[in-house]
Amino acid sequence: GKLGRYPPWPGKIVNPPKDLKKPRGKKCFFVKFFGTEDHAWIKVEQLKPYHPHKEEMIKINKGKRFQQAVDAVEEFLRKTKGKDQASSHNSTEEKNRRNSSEERGKQSAGEEKRKASLSEGKVKKGTGEGKKRVSSVSSERGSKSPLKRAQDQSPRKRGRPPKDEKDLTIPESSTVKRVMTGTVAGFKWPPSVSEPAKDSDPHFHHFLLSQTEKPAVCYQAITKKLKVCEEETGSTSIQAADSTAVNGNITPTDKKIGFLGLGLMGSGIVSNLLKMGHTVTVWNRTAEKCDLFIQEGARLGRTPAEVVSTCDITFACVSDPKAAKDLVLGPSGVLQGIRPGKCYVDMSTVDADTVTELAQVIVSRGGRFLEAPVSGNQQLSNDGMLVILAAGDRGLYEDCSSCFQAMGKTSFFLGEVGNAAKMMLIVNMVQGSFMATIAEGLTLAQVTGQSQQTLLDILNQGQLASIFLDQKCQNILQGNFKPDFYLKYIQKDLRLAIALGDSVNHPTPMAAAANEVYKRAKALDQSDNDMSAVYRAYIH
Repeated sequence: GKLGRYPPWPGKIVNPPKDLKKPRGKKCFFVKFFGTEDHAWIKVEQLKPYHPHKEEMIKINKGKRFQQAVDAVEEFLRKTKGKDQASSHNSTEEKNRRNSSEERGKQSAGEEKRKASLSEGKVKKGTGEGKKRVSSVSSERGSKSPLKRAQDQSPRKRGRPPKDEKDLTIPESSTVKRVMTGTVAGFKWPPSVSEPAKDSDPHFHHFLLSQTEKPAVCYQAITKKLKVCEEETGSTSIQAADSTAVNGNITPTDKKIGFLGLGLMGSGIVSNLLKMGHTVTVWNRTAEKCDLFIQEGARLGRTPAEVVSTCDITFACVSDPKAAKDLVLGPSGVLQGIRPGKCYVDMSTVDADTVTELAQVIVSRGGRFLEAPVSGNQQLSNDGMLVILAAGDRGLYEDCSSCFQAMGKTSFFLGEVGNAAKMMLIVNMVQGSFMATIAEGLTLAQVTGQSQQTLLDILNQGQLASIFLDQKCQNILQGNFKPDFYLKYIQKDLRLAIALGDSVNHPTPMAAAANEVYKRAKALDQSDNDMSAVYRAYIH
């Protein structure tokens, strides 16, 4: 699951999904990699032909997956050749035969150029239906700079949209034949062809819930600061506003930021806020956790009330509904520091009733409230690659833009308070249930005499392949349950998701079954281990 440098990999240029925008900058093509389901935009200079470099690639990479990729290339070439021959034999007229022959030559030349090898980078899953993000991989984990550098070097003016994609035929230029020498960078979604973003962080996307007459939820991708305008249809139109970047990074807000709670998630968030130049005051129930951040430039708050009263926007990220309520309503709590204009953003994963209650008391004092629970884990938090689900005060959501870009890769605005809490619980319910299923499969493999490693290899070759699956299986195979997401918290989320189902009389039998397994794991003292330690509940 770790990002790093990889040997060349064979692939072919294919047509991208029709709703997938081509990245701005240098000319690139959409590549599908043989032997995997991975896709990515690859720059022209990072491609070279398959046949002349086949032996070189095979010498570099001896892995089983690479050999499967080579086999897939050869099979593809055989099929292509067979089709060409068949089309030639089926011609009945001399003219058709000549045309077929010429076309075959073109196809052959085209296919020759389409075989590409990718070096020094590996691309994770990424395209799907056009709304999914194409992963961005660099040689340094968490780095957000490679694409920015590529864009800065691009001769195209920043304000101009990319040319419409007319055709994916590769030019005859010899530049196609060069090998990639750098890292693989992903791309950003341009918010609109007519008004593209300028100087935006290519790795961060906002999504706003657009209320339309259609039953389906509609999102529009935007970047950086936002301008929101209402169209005649009543739907929300989002356009990117100019936001000046400094040295390729985001511009931090000049508002004073407070942060309460320095756990697995909070610590990484604060570190990234500081790195991006924000002014941050921190508080934690156990004060010694603040020391590291004071050294990094943070200020120390003595109580939650003091932090809120001295800061413009205060974020909080604590463990559960009780902790979230105590933080706001308890002695020297958040509420005591709230006065008109003060902003409070609760990033804890709690139930909708809790967050609605907190919003009401904050707003009753003249404060502004946003819920913004995050999907991710400690590693993603450290890397600034969280997914943020926000709801509540939309103006506050926009004011948090630079903060969300510092800590996350994507942000969704979901409307009224309570929506983000519900969505977050559903996301974690799915994740928790899946983790229990993984553990169940691995233990069943073991007791029936099957190789757990082989099971993982098979799953990684199929449609379930994901970073989550691979990392959690590796944890289990290595017996390493150092917490990336506490088991006790995923059990809490399952419990709250089941209660959410109860509130609307909706059955959640899968979550209920998974919850019982996590409760068993907690009884076996696994609470403070990673969620993958649910595996131990299955060991007889």
